[in-house]
Amino acid sequence: METVLSVKNLSYSYNEDKKALKGISLDIHRGERLAVIGSNGAGKSTFFLNLNGVLTPDKGEIFFEGKPIDKKNIIELRKNVGIVFQNADNQIIASTVLAEVSFGPMNMKLPRDEVIARCEEAMEYMNITHIKDRPPHYLSGGEKKCVSIADIIAMKPKVIIFDEPTEGLDPINKKMLEDVLDRLNKESKTILISTHDVDFAYRWADRAVVFSDGEIIADDTPINLFRNDDIIKRARLRRPVILEIYDALCEKKLISSAEYPRSVSELKKLIEAV
Repeated sequence: METVLSVKNLSYSYNEDKKALKGISLDIHRGERLAVIGSNGAGKSTFFLNLNGVLTPDKGEIFFEGKPIDKKNIIELRKNVGIVFQNADNQIIASTVLAEVSFGPMNMKLPRDEVIARCEEAMEYMNITHIKDRPPHYLSGGEKKCVSIADIIAMKPKVIIFDEPTEGLDPINKKMLEDVLDRLNKESKTILISTHDVDFAYRWADRAVVFSDGEIIADDTPINLFRNDDIIKRARLRRPVILEIYDALCEKKLISSAEYPRSVSELKKLIEAV
C-alpha cells in the first residue's frame, strides 16, 4: 500500500517532566481507515496535533507523500492534513455557519469563486445549507459537529483526522457521522480517528493502533488487537460487545465459525446460518 503520511522517531514534551510522545514511528497508508485508541493521557491528541503541524515535535521527522516536512513546507502539511477537534466549540470561531466554513479556503488564498464553490459543496455534503446564516455557537451539538466537519471538507485535505468524533453525540448523530466517514473514505480520503468507543473502532477501522504512555504498543487489525488480552489490559481497554457475545455463543456451542463478526448484522447472519 502507498504511504501518504509517515512519522519516524517522533517525540514531544509539554515540559521537562512530561514526555507526551516517546519515539513514535508509524506509516499511514492512502485511503485507509485507522483507529487510534488508548486511555486518557496516552498521547493520542498530541500525536494528532503533531501530524497536523499545530505542534512542532522535539525530535523526529514527519513525511507527507514521501517528502520531509520542515519550516519551509509546513503549510503543505496543514493544507493536506485536516483535523476535526473533539469539542466543536474549540474549532468554531465565526459569526455565521457560512463564514465559518469559508474561513479555511479564504486563508488558502483561493479565488473568490473557488471559495464559494467549496463552501456550497461542503455545506451540502453535511446537509447544513439551510442553516448557513445562523450563528454556529447557538446550534445543537450534532449541528456544530456537522459545521466543524464541513470546515475541513471545504479545504479538501487528503488526510482527515477526527479526535473523539462520537463524543457527546446521540445515536442518530453517531449514525450520521459514520455515514459521512464511509462516504469520505469511498472518495479516497485517508481517515484517522481517536476514540474510546471500542465497539465503533472494531466495527469501522481497517487497522488499529494502540497508544499507552506516549508509545505505540500495538498495531494490527481490529480483530487481532481486541483478541489480545495482554494489550487490552495494558491499555486499559475492554473488548467490543460483539466479540463478547460471539465468544459466549461459541462456548455454548450455539454457533461454530472462524469468521469473527464485526457488526450486529454480521452476527445475525452467523446465527441464521446455524
